[in-house]
Amino acid sequence: MTSEQEAPSPRVPIEASHGEEAEHHRADRWSWVEPGIWTERMIAALETGVKGGRWFSLMDKVYAERTLRAAWERVKRNRGAAGVDRQSTAAFAAHAERYLGELGVALRTGQYRPQPVKRVWIDQPGSREQRPLGIPTVKDRIVQTALLLVLEPIFEAGFGAQSYGFRPGRGCKDALRRVETLLGEGAVWVVDADIQHYFDTIPHEGLMREVSEQIADGGVLDLIRGYLRQGVLEGLDRWEPTAGSPQGAVVSPLLANIYLNPLDHHMEQGAREMVRYADDVVILCRSRTEAEAAREALQEWLAEHGLQLHPEKTRIVDAREPGGFDFLGYHFERGMHWPRRESEQRFRRAIKARTRRSSGESMATIIATINPIIRGWYGYYRHGHWTTYRPLDSYVRSRLRSILRKRAGKRGRARRPDHQTWPNAYFDAHGLFTMTAARRAAGYSR
Repeated sequence: MTSEQEAPSPRVPIEASHGEEAEHHRADRWSWVEPGIWTERMIAALETGVKGGRWFSLMDKVYAERTLRAAWERVKRNRGAAGVDRQSTAAFAAHAERYLGELGVALRTGQYRPQPVKRVWIDQPGSREQRPLGIPTVKDRIVQTALLLVLEPIFEAGFGAQSYGFRPGRGCKDALRRVETLLGEGAVWVVDADIQHYFDTIPHEGLMREVSEQIADGGVLDLIRGYLRQGVLEGLDRWEPTAGSPQGAVVSPLLANIYLNPLDHHMEQGAREMVRYADDVVILCRSRTEAEAAREALQEWLAEHGLQLHPEKTRIVDAREPGGFDFLGYHFERGMHWPRRESEQRFRRAIKARTRRSSGESMATIIATINPIIRGWYGYYRHGHWTTYRPLDSYVRSRLRSILRKRAGKRGRARRPDHQTWPNAYFDAHGLFTMTAARRAAGYSR
């Protein structure tokens, strides 16, 4: 007799068992929602749907005191630069109670108006181009976060499985695992797609139609329209955008996913294996013919929705051949993957900036400064090809040896004899984190 036969589990009606299982599933799926906003009844409605398919009476939840407080805590943790009013999170914190009360009243009475976003330009990894970044004021970030806390669960309930960017419980590594799985299953013909200037070209009316499919609260819709038309201040110039959602705005990632969600379902219905992270898209196919048809289907859908593929960055590649494709910081080629060259270059630049030869800090202090950079980079890229890490570890030590060489009164960069003067064990003794040692400790092999 088995142990299971000796100790049978108590009999439970099938209906109750299924009900408990469904309840546990619901609790796990929505564990990330803000509990002060989303009641059990509302969470159940996310699973079963609401009458008429649209949500009413949401604005009172946006301006509720508990919502604004929760939003402020998130904004405070994220910190960030000051907007056009030059008010920092520290300055807001000094009078947070009063400011939150004023925001609540302004939202409740319909007097709230978002201030212009401050536009700055930042480098775009892997490109000579720069991309615009909008910096809202602290108060606007709080209201946008409150809006996100209320709206995100509603739309998350209907988002497709192909989307991984800016979603609770999903991220880059999940998308990369899916790509690796599909490649391993033989889907090696890849449509490497880039939606040209996506965040700057999202059609406002089309986006509002998608939002209105789920939301019927006029106050919430007006608030979203206000953010889409929010003025932009760049130097002395100010204008009102006619399309797009500014990168840097708290609600922009959600709005971007809302507009492309029909694309996710469209590609799924066509049995096409698409993996999307915001506006980065790859479609993995089993033949070139299939890949060409997928690219055409993608291009047609985008054109119908006021978007277009980047003509230079969109291509079809055979992942088994030299050249491969890049996705989310990794390069995939010939059955292998490793960090993109630009990713390694950014790592080297970050180390170089913190290991100046003229540094007067102790070696222990310098190592304590760069260790978080090395650990963070390795944490994301630890699944790359084994040949990636030794050259980068060597580069870090050469930077440190150059500092020690200068202190010893020698000129120039570190040379081979310096390896004997300051061997690897010297830096290990000072606590230097090395990626090759971390891989060995984790049990990775060649």
